[in-house]
Amino acid sequence: MKKLLSVFVGLILMVSTNVNAEQLNIEKQLVGIVGAISGTVKTETRQLKAGDKIYLNETIVAGAGSGTQILLLDQSTFTIGEDSEVVMDTFIFDPATNDGKIVASVKQGSLKVISGLISKKDPDSLTVEVPEGTLGSRGTEFQTIVSKGRTDTLLIGPGKNNTLGMRPGAVLIGNNLGSTLLDNPYSMASMSQGKAPGQAKKITKNQLKKFNKKMKALRVAKLSPDEKKGKRKEMRKQLKKELKSMGFEKEEIKSIIKENIQKDKEKKVAIKKERAEKKKAKKKKAKAEKKKNKKKKAKKVDKKKGKKKKATKKGSKKKKAVKKKEGKKKKATKKKATKKKAVKKKATKKKKAVKKKPAKKKKKAVKKKVKKKKKVVKKKKPKKKVKKKVAKKRKIVKKKRAAKKKKAKKKRRKKK
Repeated sequence: MKKLLSVFVGLILMVSTNVNAEQLNIEKQLVGIVGAISGTVKTETRQLKAGDKIYLNETIVAGAGSGTQILLLDQSTFTIGEDSEVVMDTFIFDPATNDGKIVASVKQGSLKVISGLISKKDPDSLTVEVPEGTLGSRGTEFQTIVSKGRTDTLLIGPGKNNTLGMRPGAVLIGNNLGSTLLDNPYSMASMSQGKAPGQAKKITKNQLKKFNKKMKALRVAKLSPDEKKGKRKEMRKQLKKELKSMGFEKEEIKSIIKENIQKDKEKKVAIKKERAEKKKAKKKKAKAEKKKNKKKKAKKVDKKKGKKKKATKKGSKKKKAVKKKEGKKKKATKKKATKKKAVKKKATKKKKAVKKKPAKKKKKAVKKKVKKKKKVVKKKKPKKKVKKKVAKKRKIVKKKRAAKKKKAKKKRRKKK
């Protein structure tokens, strides 16, 4: 945030430069005033404080953990970060027509630029020179970091179709080998020695942290409790004295300050409205996206259901077709089985027929054999006669033995 007093002083000095331009030497040409400062910030001859004047061709050096904000006469703002070295090479400004030209060079460190009336009149009239090339500001806010052999440039804003009605900002990064235009807020590009500028890319969170870190000291200074009302009153008194010495009356000073305060308030209100509108737009977008997502999900669910139904129908049809095929197969198998049975019956009949014929032949052959045997048996009847003779002999032998036994028993009885 800029200090109101420093802005007022810049505006007033802008009007007064045309009157006092003749009194200033070329070496002591007034460029702007120090609005805010943190740490140690110096030039070649002095150490700067809040409210000090800045002259043309002065080299402003900010040490480690230091920074300053310079308000130029055309309402441009140059914020110099830590470990930086910046020189205002050219500053030409006509308050009556807002014509002019600004050329600054950054030898090292970081510089944030918010363009003023000169850039508003002619967007190509503000340039920043860096070791690797040039940066052309076209009515916008941007920041650059110059390191060894490399320069990174970030476009902060404003972007296209902004609600404040401001001209869309852009930064043209170029050298002898080519150029790149940054026209989207929070896009950045890098430029190295001996190479054309890189393409514009959206800045990452880590890269944005690096840019913000360079301006950290100045933000802390603004928020620190050391800056109290007493210091502000002293600055006001000094500024009033300077304005009186330039020939302005109290009423004119008050009217200018009031107008500037009102403009600043209007800007703040516009910024708040813009932020509120952005939030509303984001909420609307979020709601619309949610609705779309819900609709998409519902459509997907419906499609899935429809697909499932179709799949079930197809499945049922397939099942029916499979059942039909199975029925046909069963019928075919039955027919085949019946055919097989018929074939088997035919085969069995054939076998029976084949078996019957040899059976009859065999029976006939057996009968013949039996007859032959009978004939043979009949012929061998004399064997029976021999058997009868043997049996008779055996009977005779048995009878003789029985008679001997009886005689023996009789003798035994007699002896007793």
